[in-house]
Amino acid sequence: MAERTIFTGGYAFLGGAAARVDVAIEGERITEVGAGLRGGDVVDLDGGLLTPGFQDAHVHPIAGGVQLLRCDLQELSTAGEYLDAIARYAAAHPDLGWIIGGGWAPAVFPGGTPTRQLLDAVVPDRPVFLPNSDSHGAWVNTRALELAGIGAGTPDPADGRIEREPGGHPSGMLHEGAADLVGRRVPPTTDAELDAGLRAGQELLFAAGVTGWQDAWVGPGLHGHGDLLPVYLRAAATGALKARVSGALWWERDRGLEQLAELRERRTARGRFTARTVKIMQDGVAENFTAAMIEPYRNGCGTGLSFLDPALLREAVTRLDAADFQVHVHALGDRAVREALDAVEAARTANGPRGNRHHLAHLQGVHPEDLDRFAALDVTANVQALWACHEPQMDELTLPFLDPLLAARQYPFADLARAGARLAAGSDWMVSSPHPILAAHVAVNRTAPGEPLDRPFLPAQALTLGAFLTAYTEGSAFVNHLEHDTGRIAPGMLADLAVLDRNPFARPAGEIALTQVRRTYVGGEQVY
Repeated sequence: MAERTIFTGGYAFLGGAAARVDVAIEGERITEVGAGLRGGDVVDLDGGLLTPGFQDAHVHPIAGGVQLLRCDLQELSTAGEYLDAIARYAAAHPDLGWIIGGGWAPAVFPGGTPTRQLLDAVVPDRPVFLPNSDSHGAWVNTRALELAGIGAGTPDPADGRIEREPGGHPSGMLHEGAADLVGRRVPPTTDAELDAGLRAGQELLFAAGVTGWQDAWVGPGLHGHGDLLPVYLRAAATGALKARVSGALWWERDRGLEQLAELRERRTARGRFTARTVKIMQDGVAENFTAAMIEPYRNGCGTGLSFLDPALLREAVTRLDAADFQVHVHALGDRAVREALDAVEAARTANGPRGNRHHLAHLQGVHPEDLDRFAALDVTANVQALWACHEPQMDELTLPFLDPLLAARQYPFADLARAGARLAAGSDWMVSSPHPILAAHVAVNRTAPGEPLDRPFLPAQALTLGAFLTAYTEGSAFVNHLEHDTGRIAPGMLADLAVLDRNPFARPAGEIALTQVRRTYVGGEQVY
């Protein structure tokens, strides 16, 4: 890019709205915002919108990138398509000892639980391990179960469940911690594969206009990938990591407070990468009945799982906060949300406000009594808007089993905003699409992209387009400790920018999903 470049002929996202202004950058920073700017190279926006680069506050780029390079099922939509793709992949890789990949949608199969026999029919001789699209369970074949020694007498682990056939034999679907019974036997992902996965993930995120992110699982245990911290450190050292990344160090839920010393040792910063966050997964997901709920599920499956005892969670968050870690909690069910807020409250009582920017991700259920606590405790609500719509996983695997009062207040983004909560946004890719524009469509319309607008999902919880884009830029920049340099278009800010092909504020809300990213810049360098 030239020393000075002018973005002109369109709009810029300023103060929550689209403004008809020009933007000048020099080197890595924005220098002017105004009308009629001259001098230097020109980027014609052609009526489009210039936004701050999106920042994904909860994403898994290395794992997602590795999956793209394996038996990737994300873009397929039927059981037959899955099985054909698995068979083709196995035939194309006869030397692989394991068939590994994932990305299948639970709603494709009755009850969300495919069987080992389906996999046996296409890969009978080698073990198969395929996590589903939300990574809260895995589909395995008989050979994988045999190698892991899982049979009718194998008990469910404390943090998971083995689906079983009528006689008690494992059916081939393993939920939550049960997936690790096979996953720990999967051959470790090599450094070369992990490096290639990061490159692929970064490329895909740049194409979505994302210039920075928080990786929500930097540590061991994610489907055989090993420790992801060295992957980021290598990329930061060589300059291969061009995005600005915050790494959330993984809290191992089968261990206790003894890991605090190790986490302090792992805290680091190198180039555009920092690791000063700890990620705690407090519950699972609603569709397999492991999200922790205040009221029981309607099928007799109890109230879900709290992976950390609430007392341990309070002590862990208090100790992490005292050590000036940010804590990032997976809290999907309303009981998990309450337990996480209780933990932050305990930390503030013990330590006082320390400004560590704790945030809770997913928030499918939030009890009305807990809405005001986000602002009171200075906890950011980290939302994944793509999930807040009618689609098979919601309509077939979730709504029939939730307490009716909870079912009517899912993904309460507007209620959180009205209660004064700060919002950040993320995709949770590889769980769902990494494209912020698609998430914006759902946040505003409460319908899935491409679906009719006449059946929105709890439309009173919709956000304005300006509010959601602010969450995905300024809100996530705050979570990532980058708000002084990124997240807004203003003189002095880093030129982390995305160019959209249209101004979605000037078009019907039902057309938001049609918006495309034309260019992406990080520090003034065009990366897409």
